[in-house]
Amino acid sequence: MPPLRGEVVLVAAVLLTAGCQRAGRAPAKRRPASTPAAPRPGHVIANALGMKLAYCPPGEFVMGSPFDEARRENDEARHRVRIGRGFYLGVTEVTQAQWRAVTGRPRGEPKGDDLPVNKVSWSRAVAFCRTLGEKDGRAYRLPTEAEWEYACRAAAASAYAGTGRLDEMGWHMDNSGDEPHPVARKKPNAWGLYDMHGNVAEWCADFYGRDCPTGPVTDPTGPPEGKARVVRGGSFGHFARACRSAARASYNPAYGLDRVGLRVVMEDPNTQNRR
Repeated sequence: MPPLRGEVVLVAAVLLTAGCQRAGRAPAKRRPASTPAAPRPGHVIANALGMKLAYCPPGEFVMGSPFDEARRENDEARHRVRIGRGFYLGVTEVTQAQWRAVTGRPRGEPKGDDLPVNKVSWSRAVAFCRTLGEKDGRAYRLPTEAEWEYACRAAAASAYAGTGRLDEMGWHMDNSGDEPHPVARKKPNAWGLYDMHGNVAEWCADFYGRDCPTGPVTDPTGPPEGKARVVRGGSFGHFARACRSAARASYNPAYGLDRVGLRVVMEDPNTQNRR
């Protein structure tokens, strides 16, 4: 009577063990699956439409400005923030060419493929992220205010990230000629992000709230309701003080202003979506 399949497997296992023992070595053990290494801060990837995004790792920082920072405002109280998940942020503000590639429609004044898109309301910015996600097959959204400042600072504590000198990093009222400029013509910050200071201000996901948290928080998303949405970064038409890392502004989300555009977040594909 021929042996059953299970008996054959058992005999094979016994013979393998015996062979290893005779050779003076233990049976080979299965190696555990390795966990992919986290990207380094500033690691750049490109999506299906050719948009470049830089990795912002999980971490902690102090949000807001110190009392002795020049031209600080009262809504910039310092507090510790933990960013619990890494994310990818657009290396540049969304350009007019990128907007047209996603929506099929032109937008922005003055015209120019490499100029940042402007005259975009908050709801249009959100719709752009949604359409981009449908085309690319990954989740996109606007950054939270905390994510925006965390990425802008890129571990720097100075009023202006990177070199600490605004003219080297951004277009503002005193050097722009009162008009937007092609993206990525100034120096980037430590994580390779361009125009975080000036050029066009950028919509964030949060409702604006004047009062900041009084203690440490993790992944804050702003007040649950409000009339205005947060805008960050300052623009070509703002004074230098409005382009500081901690400077906050807000606008009616229905407005499409020539000084306001957007930058997108792509969720880290190795983590679950937070929303």
